[in-house]
Parts: sequence; structure tokens; C-alpha cells
Amino acid sequence: MSPDVPLLNDYKQDFFLKRLPQTILGGPRLRLGYWAAPYIYVNQIILFLVPWVLGGVGTLLYQVSILKDYYTAALSGGLMLVAALVIQFTSIRAKTKSVTVERIPTTDILAEEDEHEFTSCAGAETVRFLIPGKKYIANTFLHSVLAGLLCGLGTWYLLPSRITLLYGSAGGTAPLFILGWITLCIGEYSLIVNTPIETATFQTQDTYEITPLMRPLYIFFFVSVDLAHRLIKNTPALQHVNQILHILFVFLPFLWAFGTLPPPDALFLWAMEQVLEFGLGGSSMSTHLRLLIMFIISTGTAVTSYFIPSPVGAVLFMTGLGFLLSLNLSDISFAVRRSMTRNRAGTKAQTSSGASERCFPWKEILLHVTVLVLALLETSLLHHFAGFSQISKSSSQAIVGHIVLILFIVLWILREIQSIYILGIFRNPFYPKDVRTVAVFLGKQAKLLKVGVVRRILLTVVSPLALIAFLSLDNSLQGLHSVSVSIGFTRAFRMVWQNTENALLETAIVSTVHSLISSTDVWWNRSLNTGIRLLLVGIMCDRLIQFIYKLQFAMTVLLASWMEKKQHRTTTTALCTLNIIFFPCVLVIIAFSTLLSSPLLPLFTLPVFLVGFPRPAQSWPGTVGTAACVCADTVYYDQMVPRLTASLQAAMAAGSFGLLLPGSHYLGRFQDRLIWIMILECGYTYCCINIKGLELQETSCHTAEARRVDELFESAFEQEYPRVCSLNEHFGNVLTPCTVLPVKLYSDARNVLTGIIDCHENLSSFKGDLIKVLVFTLIQYCSRRPKKQENFHKIESKEETSQIDLPPLKTSPHLKSPEDTDSFKSETFDDWSDDIFDDEPKVEKRKEGNNWLKDFPGAALPIPGSVDSERVADLPAGTTSAHSLYRAVLLGYPAVDRGKQESVAAVPLGKLGSSHSHLVSVPEEWRPSCLPRSKMEEMSSLFPEDWYQFVLSQLKCFHLEAMASTALEEIAKDKVLKDFYIHTVMTCYFGLLGMDNMVPTAGHIVRVYNGILPWSSALDWLVVKPELFQLALKAFRYTLKLMVDKASLGPIEDFKELKGYLEEYESDWYIGLVSEEKWKEAVLQEKPCLFALGYDPHMGVYTGRVLTLQEVLVQVGKLNAEAVRGQWANLSWELLYATNDDEERYSIQAHPLLLRNLTVQAAEPPLGYPIYSSKPLSVRRC
Repeated sequence: MSPDVPLLNDYKQDFFLKRLPQTILGGPRLRLGYWAAPYIYVNQIILFLVPWVLGGVGTLLYQVSILKDYYTAALSGGLMLVAALVIQFTSIRAKTKSVTVERIPTTDILAEEDEHEFTSCAGAETVRFLIPGKKYIANTFLHSVLAGLLCGLGTWYLLPSRITLLYGSAGGTAPLFILGWITLCIGEYSLIVNTPIETATFQTQDTYEITPLMRPLYIFFFVSVDLAHRLIKNTPALQHVNQILHILFVFLPFLWAFGTLPPPDALFLWAMEQVLEFGLGGSSMSTHLRLLIMFIISTGTAVTSYFIPSPVGAVLFMTGLGFLLSLNLSDISFAVRRSMTRNRAGTKAQTSSGASERCFPWKEILLHVTVLVLALLETSLLHHFAGFSQISKSSSQAIVGHIVLILFIVLWILREIQSIYILGIFRNPFYPKDVRTVAVFLGKQAKLLKVGVVRRILLTVVSPLALIAFLSLDNSLQGLHSVSVSIGFTRAFRMVWQNTENALLETAIVSTVHSLISSTDVWWNRSLNTGIRLLLVGIMCDRLIQFIYKLQFAMTVLLASWMEKKQHRTTTTALCTLNIIFFPCVLVIIAFSTLLSSPLLPLFTLPVFLVGFPRPAQSWPGTVGTAACVCADTVYYDQMVPRLTASLQAAMAAGSFGLLLPGSHYLGRFQDRLIWIMILECGYTYCCINIKGLELQETSCHTAEARRVDELFESAFEQEYPRVCSLNEHFGNVLTPCTVLPVKLYSDARNVLTGIIDCHENLSSFKGDLIKVLVFTLIQYCSRRPKKQENFHKIESKEETSQIDLPPLKTSPHLKSPEDTDSFKSETFDDWSDDIFDDEPKVEKRKEGNNWLKDFPGAALPIPGSVDSERVADLPAGTTSAHSLYRAVLLGYPAVDRGKQESVAAVPLGKLGSSHSHLVSVPEEWRPSCLPRSKMEEMSSLFPEDWYQFVLSQLKCFHLEAMASTALEEIAKDKVLKDFYIHTVMTCYFGLLGMDNMVPTAGHIVRVYNGILPWSSALDWLVVKPELFQLALKAFRYTLKLMVDKASLGPIEDFKELKGYLEEYESDWYIGLVSEEKWKEAVLQEKPCLFALGYDPHMGVYTGRVLTLQEVLVQVGKLNAEAVRGQWANLSWELLYATNDDEERYSIQAHPLLLRNLTVQAAEPPLGYPIYSSKPLSVRRC
């Protein structure tokens, strides 16, 4: 598609231009897009200016010294409260009135949806248009009270004399007063009149009407700072902040319009996350509920440490609580409860004790207890016996700081050599080269695994103890009764466990600064304790990393729009020129986005950068894993995720994934599968992840980006470079290869079978193979089915063997019209054209054999041309028992004279020839036949008696080996049993291939494989026996697989080899249709192999699909987290605000550097469309 595709189509452009002024002004709809009476605009302007008029009354009374400032605020607030209530109740009254509105006829349906017809200036339709009202009565009163409070405090905030006093001159009073009241009117209008759609939209639906509170919330914040300044005087810092905020107050409408300020729900979650991570030493959490609970507990920990009188007790408390809060206690408690539940299960617990031991994390708990005891012991001893000295190069703390620095460097080196690239730029010379197979990779990776074990020990045991020693030796702990000391050290002791690698970096920096600047006169050493220093260094490191990633993302967008021909639009040159000219402004935008920890939003993914509103690290409001676009391919991810999680555990523990931080994203690739991995939460020896599976049915954009991912991974893992430390050729890409993971999953192979299943020689041998497979399948089934001994004894008790012929057939008197006959033929046989096939032919009500069998009752069907046998109820009383053993239906045979009608074959119902034959006997309901005598005679010649004898001789259905050979010989000689099998097998054979016994065509094979059988009397006999029908269909599919294997691997030499093939199909294969539920069950049960037959109508070829469960290498790379957040922010803005849901929009087209299409897919539904999304998964790293 051309890169000059419109960013918004014509209708969306008009819609966007109508919505944008409404957002800027806070709700007034001054651009409707159609003609409306002037009073519509006048009414909106009056409602917009009401707060200013009411506030102006109070301001005027204050300026003429009639009222004090606080009385002025109270008066304006009271008047606004009354006005708000009047407005709301007017809206409620208008809703109760029903007004008939005549629509103007128009051909533009989209425009018609937005048009309104107004009858009068104050009519009900006009009021409903101007004041939509609230959904909840409680909000009607709450928002009215807030409107009054907002107007009163706003009047107080914008008093001219107050502004003049704040700045010391009257020069800027008038502009600040006028623009400030415009800002206040915008906030009031959005609260009580009409709430606009905000560009900063977090939730897809505003269920509880939180959006109207957004703008008043920020106004209240500005006013609160001014109130604090009034109460706390002689504070220069607070005065400067108040002056800055008064100027910033007039720019609030632009910040709201650009979507820089977050809505209340996103602000609340973001603020909790930032305080928990940087103020309390915690981590982003996998769910919002966990975030709230952890925030409350962590805050309580910091407050409690402030009130503990003993320094030793406080340090022990912070160490112990920091350790416990850094663990995934919910996961550990779940494992403990599961183990206890199994132990209470009595005998079940004894049989599954091994599994219980494997599930219970004994080693992990033992490690945690040991490390905690060592940490508490070390803390108490060092704090009690070691001397506390001022900062110096020779102090004990400085020596430990040097050790921490060395540990940080060693761990960094050990981590970098575990991945394919060092710093994402230089190729790692220690990483295995030319990785293609699992065996080769595991052999070459053995040394790296040993290095990973050393790194794991240093990271989980040595480093925490070194950090604890550094903190315990700090002299600031002598003055714990300080808020800054309590906050700083509570965070520091928590960070030791929560994120050990970051804690090492922070401590190394602080220790180095101590060594370089040891003077106590420096502000860094004089005014800050070690805990606050670590806090500031942590924030600066985080923001620096964010700035680098955001700058890299911005440069990638800019350069790709210029260098990539497919991304080059007509406006690209102008945009690139503006970015170069105003590059300092771009840097300011990036810096401001970094400061707020908000995404850098590229508008429509063009080099037009905005500051997105701050939001949680997950970027989405809901809990991950609760929604996905489930389809038939989801099952492959279901099977893969547990295996992948186990491989991730080893790779993360070794450091192959680099520094693990919440909000990091990784992309895995294997064949047509793309796995999106997101880090949700990190702690001591664990992290929580979310795994998403992207669609397998690739679109053109998906294919283009997937091909680029393949090229990138092939360049990293499969190519050999002459130089030792070669550069990463794809450094500018947002994806940087990390490592490969050995994972046991299904490899998907698709083959062309044309030339095999349409070969006449293969089709001829197919007939004989089908009979043999039917014999094998039925014997195996009958030998394993539960035996009913009473039936056997009942047969034995009979004194004579008899053959009972079917009674004379009578023509059915209920024949349908010729039209019905023609209709039947067209419905039944038109589908049997060999010209058109689908991959999986679809027939109504025939998705599963058991479902469409319900359409065939036990009695004969009233199909034209059919001849029904006598019903049991019509037979003489003396013959009922004999005739009740069978019921035959002859369908579709040519009409014959009554006297010449061919009799149906006799069915032997006598005594079995051996006392052991009942072990493999055919069920009684399968024994009656429905075929003519001539067909039955033909059966005997086709039946493979030698194969039948061989299969019986190989049975293992006897408990005692001594009697097995004798019993099998007797069974093999039983002619009655053989006749049963002949009748059953051959009837199934004719039901599958038809009564003409011709060589089947390839089209016939495909249709029967898919469960669409040709009509015959044998089919009618077969479909009323669902169990037998499924066995026959399974045998047919086994025969097809056998034909393919013979053509591929060579002919079968003897019966033993044939039996081996069939036993392998039974134990290790599932042969069926991809759309069947049993296919999904086989995948989840990890059947070693699966096979499906199909037909490609576009290429005109028969296809075979083989899934093989094997250990393969999944290639994984790390994504630029800021590029993902930025594109998701644009997606949210584009879909929720601009409503640009066009499937061919520019921002969803393939982008080889940004992987734009894949990133959009991986977003949370309903904006994204992953076909699989896991719940938060806990991965242990120890």
C-alpha cells in the first residue's frame, strides 16, 4: 500500500475537526458540521460564561472592599452551586419529556447520525443536546457541589489583588486574570454542562463518570498550592512554586487538549507506582489490586520504622520487612496450600507424593530462610559492634563500597556474555556461533551455563549481604528519628532484595562519589543522608535510561521516515526539516516526557512528537490476560506457554535477557509463531510475566515484519562473522537479539501431497489397505472394550446354531413426489464434484460425526426410492425375538419385480466356536447386515483372512501367558467369529467407499476424510451406530496416512511392519481435522505427532499438515520499551479519540524498523488483537 494513504479518511477528518474544538473549550460544540439555529451557539456561550459572571460578582465586591476575600469565595461558590443544581435539574426534566423530532432526509448516513433537529430555544431536544446530564443521581449532586467549590476557590485564586501581590507588580495581572478565568470556565463547563471526549483517554468506557472530574482535579491542585502558600508564609521555595503555577495555570487548556495530563484513574495508578518504586523501593505490580495492597503495606513499613525507638530494632525491622515484601508471597503460599491439600487427600497423597515434592518449593524456601537469617545476623552484628565514622576513604563503609563496585562490574560482565550482543552493539565472542539445532546449542552453551550459576550465586547471596553491610555501617542510622532517614533507608533496605542489580549500581555510584568528594562542606554530603542519596541516584539512573531509549526511538522514527522508501510520504521532507530546525525543542519534549515517565507519542507514528500522559508501566487499564481474540490457533500457544516458561526461568537466571525491569518487552520467534513477552513485576528470585501469542494467519503487513524479524535473528544466530567482535548490523531496529531458548513445542510442516493421493497405483492399493486397517482397528477395539459375560453365557445356553433369513421386504407405501427426489439428489450429490474443495469442507450440522448422526433415527428414513423392512412391532408374536436382532434398510436400489427381489444376506447368529471368543467378539448391535446376498458373497473373497489370523495371534488380552497361545489358536479357528468380522468390516468398507467397489478418486478420499460420505444403504446402517462410525472413519484416516507413508518411505514388506505402523498411529499420532475438538485435545495432551489432510483451492493441490512435538530453538530479542509504549500511546489516542479504526490506516502498516503492525497486535484488546494472552505467570530465577 502507498505510504501516502490518508492518515484519516474524509469522514474521520470532518469528525476529528468537530471534536477537537470541543475538547479544547471543555465541551461547547461550536462546530456542528450542519446548520443549526443561532440560539444553539448563544446558549452554549451563556452556559460557558456563567461561572465567570458569578465569580465576577464576588470579585467586584472584593475589589470595592465590601467583602473579605474568603467571603467573596463563599458567595461565588454558593451562587455557582445554585446555578449547577438548576442546570442539572433542567436536564433531568428535559429527559422526562418525549418530543417528536423529524429528521431531514439525507443520503449521507454517517452525517445523519450526528444531526439534530431543534424545535425551540428552550425545547426538550435543545436542552438534551446542550446538557446531556449525568447517568447517576449521586453524581448530579456531587458534581454540583464540586462546581460550587471550584468556582469559590477559583475566584479566590484569581483575585487581581492577590495576583499583583504575588508578583509584586500589576503588569501581568490582567492577562493572568482573563486567561485564568477562561481556564476555570472550561473546567466548570466540563463538570456540569457537557463533558468532552478527552485526548488523554485511559479507559475505553467511562462507567462511573470519572472523566468530568479530570479538569477540576488539576484546578484544585493549583488552588491547593496557593492555599498552602497563604497558610505557610515566609517560604521562598513555596512562593516560587506558586508563581510558576499561576503562569502554568493559563496553559492548562493546551495541556488538556494535547493529552499531556492524565485522567484521574491513570494518575492515581501512575502516582502509586512511582512512589512505590522510587520512594519505597518496591516494583511495579502485575495487577492493580496487588499494586494497591503493596503500596499500603510499604507505606506502613516506612511509617512504622520512624516510630521504632531502637536503632538496632529499626534496622532489623527494615531488613526483614524489605526481604519479605520483595518475595512473591502469594505464589509461595499457593504452593504451600496446594501441597497441604494433597497431603490431606489420604491415599491419593501417597500415590502422588513424588509430584507433591516436585511442586513444593522446598529449595526456594530453604534458600530464603537461610539468606534472611544471615542478613539479620549480619545487620545486628555490624550495627552493634562496628564503629560509625564520618565519610572518609579509609572507613569500613568505604571499603565495603569498593567491594560493591567490584561486584557490580563482575556481575555486569557475567550478564553481558550470556547474550548474543554486548550493549546491543558488539557481537559477543563467547556466545555459541551458528546456532541451528538444539543439540549443538546445548553443547556449546555448557560453559556459559556454568558461568550463569556463578552469577546466580553472586546475585542472590553475595551481593545482598554486601549491600546490607554497606547500609548497616552508615552513620546516618544513628538518627533514625528523621523522616528523610526513615524513608531513605526503608527504600534502600528494600531495594537490596527487590532489585539487587539496580541497588548495586546505585550503591557503586554513591560509593564512588564518596571517594571523589569526601569534604563535609559539599551539599551532597552535608544535607543528604545515604538513603536519600541512593533514592536520588535511583531516580536519575532510571530517567537517564528512559531518555536514551526515547531518543533512540525518536531517531528511529525520524530516520526511517526519510530512508525507508515505503515510509516516505509527501510531507516527510517538511517534517524532517522541521525536526532538524527545532531539534532543541524535540529534545525538550523528550526530556519532559522522561521527567514524567510518560510515553513519547509519535502522532500517527510520524516524526511529530508529543508528550503522552503518564500511565502505569502496563500501559492499559485492565488486568493482563483477561482478554484475547481466541481462534483455532490459540491452542498451540496454550501448549507452548508452560514449556516456554520453564525455559525462560533458566535463561533469566543466567542473565541472558539482560537487566530485568518491569515494563520490558521481548519478542520470540519460531516458524510462524510470534511470542510477545512482557515483564510485569520483579522481586527477589522471581519475576511475573505476561505472554501473548500473535496471529498465525499472516496478513501482508504481518508477513513483511515477520520476515524482517527472521532476517534479524538469522543475522545474529546463524551467520558466522570473520571478526571477533563484529557490529550489530540492525542496531537501529527496535528489536535487539538476546538469546535462543530450547523449548519443546510443535513444529509445523506443510507438504504438497499431489502426486501421492491422486496416483492411480496408490489409490488401487488403498482399497486393500483399508480392509486391513478396518480389521486391525475393530479387533483392537473389541479386545479392549469391557466384556459382558452374561451375553456370552446367554449365547452358550442355546442348543443349536441357526441362520435366520430376513423377512420378505415390502415396498413402502409412503413415497414422496418426484420433486422431493430431485431435491434429495441435488442436495446429496452436488457436493460430490471433484472440481472444488476447501481446506476443510464445511457441511451444515456435520462438524462432528456424533452431531450429524442425530439426524438419522433408528428407523428407516423416508427417502425416495427406499424399501423398508417390516418393523418389529408388525411381526408375528412368535418371530419377534428373532427379528429383533436386526433391522435392515435398502436404499436407492433400482426397482425390481416383487418376485425377483434379491434377498438380504443371512446373518450367522449361532454359538461362538471358542469359550474365549467373547473376549474379541463384535458387539451384538453391529452383527446384523444390510447388504444383498451377492455383496455378502463378494465380501468373503475380499476379506484378508491371513491378516485377520495374524492380528489375532498378536493380541495381548490374557492375564496368563501359559493359556494365551492356546486361547488365541481357538479364537483364530472360530468361523462364527470370523463371519461376524467379515460382515462388520465389509459393511464399513462399502459405507466408506460406496457400493460399486470402484477405485476411489482423490476427491473421494478428501471428502470421506473430512466426514462427508457417499450415500448408500451401508452408510445408513453405519450412521445409526456412532461408535462404529467413528472407528470406521478413524481407520479410513489411518489408511490415508499409511498410503502417504508408503509413498514416502517405501512399500511395507510384511505384516509385522504393517502392524508397527498402525500401532504407532494409535499411540503417537492423532490423524483428523484441525477444526475438531479432539485435535485441540491432542495438542494440549502433547500427542507426539498430528496429521491433517487438506486441499488448497487457489493452487489446486492436495496438502498435508504434520505437527511434530520436539525440542526446538525459539529465538528471543529485546524490544525498545519506549518504542512499544510510544506506539501503544498513539494507538490509544488514534482509536479512542480520533476513532480511526480503519483496518488499512497508515499507523498499522508494516514498518521494518518499528515493527508497527506487530506492536499494534500485541496491545490489549479491544485495541489490539492477540490470539492468546496468559494470566500473570511467576518465573523463579533461583
